[in-house]
Amino acid sequence: MSTLPQLASPPPEVAMAQMLMGQWVANCISGLARLGIPDVVESEPKSAEEIAREIGADAGAVYRLMRATAAVGVLTESADGKFSQTPLSAVLRSNAHPTLRHFATFLTQEWHMRGWGRIEDGIRTGKTVMEGIYGMPIFEYFAKNPDMGANFNDAMTSASSMQANCVADVYDFSQLRSIVDVAGGVGLLLATILNRNAHLSGTLYEVTHVLDAARNGPLAPLADRCQFIAGNMFESVPPGSDAYIMKYIIHDWPDDVCVKILKSCRAGVNEGGKLLVVDNVVPVGNDFAQGKIIDIEMLLFPGGKERTEAQFKDLLAASGWRLARIIPTESGLSIVEGVPA
Repeated sequence: MSTLPQLASPPPEVAMAQMLMGQWVANCISGLARLGIPDVVESEPKSAEEIAREIGADAGAVYRLMRATAAVGVLTESADGKFSQTPLSAVLRSNAHPTLRHFATFLTQEWHMRGWGRIEDGIRTGKTVMEGIYGMPIFEYFAKNPDMGANFNDAMTSASSMQANCVADVYDFSQLRSIVDVAGGVGLLLATILNRNAHLSGTLYEVTHVLDAARNGPLAPLADRCQFIAGNMFESVPPGSDAYIMKYIIHDWPDDVCVKILKSCRAGVNEGGKLLVVDNVVPVGNDFAQGKIIDIEMLLFPGGKERTEAQFKDLLAASGWRLARIIPTESGLSIVEGVPA
């Protein structure tokens, strides 16, 4: 009885080349999402020629793109040359729940690609790169380029569709009666929490133009238990709540800005209330963690950072809170729970 030979680990130069090609893999997946190919093969397997006709593209190029993504499990090619959906490609469908189509397309937006191209500048200076490219911070860029801003917001909502259930799965909201989602976008996280906890009332706190969209979003069926308040989180938050929750907000900003936001939450929270910061918590050591990579995104674009447990402890202490516990979720994010100090 023969056995297949065991392949040795690749030499360092080969392993490094494979890692560097990861950017190309992500770009191919982004292209697949942009073209809407996962939607086209949702009902049945199709050939490159059939798909090309439906999306108005070159059949040879479509085949080559799908062959490339199938090599990493995003689509699969059968012996007859037709491509079928896989669990990985299925989450790129526009009607998937959750869908990561918008997140995939955001990765190859021009501003994003150009920003990562300035990584050397960002590391040398320790500053964001958007000012050097476009002459303005990232959120000002989005305000002046609403199409780019809308795509970014859709991408964040896509990510939230994956993360919201994970947060609601692991945190016990039964002791709370009210919660404010600070800068909560169109309200997907808050809607998920309210749907799971019929006793809770909620407040979505956002800037005016985001609230206009949010009123017709996931919170619309919960209007009897939710209010929409417009404001500036850098100045104040609505007072009188049992909890304040922020997902992927604190990591956008440097410590001094975060302290202002968290102090406002501390001033507004009811006695015995909670602070819930949903972010990456960067572990010590050399093991892979998504937060270690996303941290560079934060450095290059908004100017924030992903934080370790010790950094969260210090940040909360400077804001009148005490770090009570850190609760991991299946999404890779954690819930950093603070209580009044």
